[in-house]
Formats: sequence, C-alpha cells, structure tokens
Amino acid sequence: MPVMLSQRVWFPDANQADADGLVAAGGDLSPERLLLAYRSGIFPWSINPLTWWSPDPRGILPLDELHISVSLAKFLRRCPYEVTVDQAFQEVMTACAAPGPKRGGTWISPEFIKGYTRLHELGQAHSVECWQDGKLVGGIYGVAVGGAFAGESMFHRADNGSKVVLVKLVERLRERGFTLLDIQTVTEATKPFGAREISRADYLSRLAAAIKVNCIF
Repeated sequence: MPVMLSQRVWFPDANQADADGLVAAGGDLSPERLLLAYRSGIFPWSINPLTWWSPDPRGILPLDELHISVSLAKFLRRCPYEVTVDQAFQEVMTACAAPGPKRGGTWISPEFIKGYTRLHELGQAHSVECWQDGKLVGGIYGVAVGGAFAGESMFHRADNGSKVVLVKLVERLRERGFTLLDIQTVTEATKPFGAREISRADYLSRLAAAIKVNCIF
C-alpha cells in the first residue's frame, strides 16, 4: 500500500517507492507540493486518487548528447514554423491532454491543468510552442527547478511539430546552463533523440546537483 498523504506538504523518500515506482497517494497539486515533489525526484501521475511516482529506471535526455537525424536536420534548416516560449502554456497543456490516434486516454486532467498553470504563473513551469499561420501546431511543457527541467508532455498537429519544440527546448536549456532534462520514461518518440534510462539512485544524485544550479528558463 502506498503512503497516504495528508494536508501537510511532505513526501516519503523516493527510494521508498514500490516495485512499480509508486511513492505515495493523495495530497493535492498545490504549487508548494508540486515543487517539493520535483525537487525530491517525484512526479504526479493520475487523479482519483492522485498518485506520486519515482520510477526505477528513470528516463533522461542528456543535453550534450542530443541526436538529430539527417532528415530532421534538413527540416529544421527550412523550418516553416515560428517557435515561441511561454506564450501559450495552458493551450499546450490542453492540447497534450487531447486524445489522439496514438495517445488513448490521458492523465492530464482539468486538475492537472489548473495546478501546472498556477506553477507557470509563478514562473516555475514553462512551455515551448510552434506555430504555423497563427495556429498552434506543436508544444511541450514542463517544470524547472534549479538547473533541472522535468519535461511532462508534448504534442503535434503538423509534421515534426513535437520534434521541433523538443530540439528548441534542449537548445534553450543548454544556453541557460541547465544540466538535467528529466523525461520520466523513455518512449518511442524520445528514443531517437538519445533518451536513455538510468537508475533511480543515479537520477537522484544528478538531481541533487542540478537543483543547486541557479538557472533562469
């Protein structure tokens, strides 16, 4: 049974997660609890009940090892999209929550959108968007704590839309001195970019070092 959280803002040690990575259940999506979670190597996933996770292994995308295919590099050189930062955070989250052919159901509930939008208003959650003819065609969002960025979800409505924002996110994190890009789990979408799994212990060690770095997204 997972640890049940109360109104007090705290978390068990991430190393106390069960075999599936479940750390705790309950609590809320207040800014204070969300930020403590990310600083502790924990993230929320699902609602009713609200659950908190720290999987082992953990997915990361090494910022200095980004792999861009020849075809994507060619697309980026003639990219038809305008890329912006923090111009449509809630729109990006809503688009990520929408069902799609390869998405099935979603864990991004209205409660999640409300909680992360509040973090965005406080300057802790961010989005990268791409536009075509004034329409949002791709986006990614996540949470910044120190020099660590936790990528939460991304979407696309046009060719390479999610790939473009992921590349632009990595470029921005490099420029701003970030040292860790957490992607939680490696997926078929992130694997071609060089995403890989590391142990929870390794992740927590990297996170502890990263959150000491003062970065501005």
